[in-house]
Amino acid sequence: MQNLDWEDLRYFAAVARGGSISAAARELGVNHSTVLRRLDSLEQSLGVRLFERLQSGYVMTGAGETLRGRLGAIEEDIGSAQRAVGGLDEELRGTIRLTTTDTLAHGLLMPYLQRFQEQHPAVQLQLVVNNSFLNLTQREADMALRPSNTPPANLVGRKVGAVATALYASRAYLRRADRAGIARDDWAAHRWVAPDESLAHLAAAQWLAERVPPAQVAVRADSLLTMVDAARHGMGVAPLLCLLADRERTLEQLAPPDPRFHTQLWVLSHRDLRNVARIKALSQFLFDALREDAHIFPA
Repeated sequence: MQNLDWEDLRYFAAVARGGSISAAARELGVNHSTVLRRLDSLEQSLGVRLFERLQSGYVMTGAGETLRGRLGAIEEDIGSAQRAVGGLDEELRGTIRLTTTDTLAHGLLMPYLQRFQEQHPAVQLQLVVNNSFLNLTQREADMALRPSNTPPANLVGRKVGAVATALYASRAYLRRADRAGIARDDWAAHRWVAPDESLAHLAAAQWLAERVPPAQVAVRADSLLTMVDAARHGMGVAPLLCLLADRERTLEQLAPPDPRFHTQLWVLSHRDLRNVARIKALSQFLFDALREDAHIFPA
């Protein structure tokens, strides 16, 4: 038994149970020729015929009956092991390593994770706050909640919606601009808080680069959270995520969110983990909860 191909034995067992090649093929989800090839391989390895090929079906020979008897205990052990291991992933317990951006962790995610953890206290959440995509293939994380209009093709998941960006400035800055005679929509005349080159892919950054002279940029930052703080302290007008800026009482929105600035929001995982019970549960929970959030726009 040690020298036999376990796949061949699995096909033999299916034929023995079903009594025909077609029944085994249906059970295993393969075509007839695959079953025949596996059965021939096993018989050649053993040097005996395991079935008599009759018009009424496949009937086991004495050698086949002996093999089935020996295989029965092994099949039960394998089945028991599969059920035990599979059962572990059916239980909502264990660790989920979730990666997201600082903006989403700070401005959106925590209340929902708290609710999920209340419902599933045996699940331990491990947050990895990182503004670049971690490699889920190498298990740097199990799941990702990411704003991206071009999510990695090797991940699976669903688009929740989109997060919006609009132009904001502090009331103190706007009073200074009014005294200087600067119209609110004269973008080239304002001082600006702008994304740096690491955020140049954002549509709002590209819009700003086309309309604002570089000399009018007071500060650049590689963090949207830092940009909110700079705008709050009156350093200039800034394109900010609405979910961050709307909570700041000192900031005023200068124009409605521009759909061109929207960024899609995705709940993602590696395809090998999508059916793990705890990953599946958190993915569905976040998808359902975030779609109802006031700061998530349809996309």
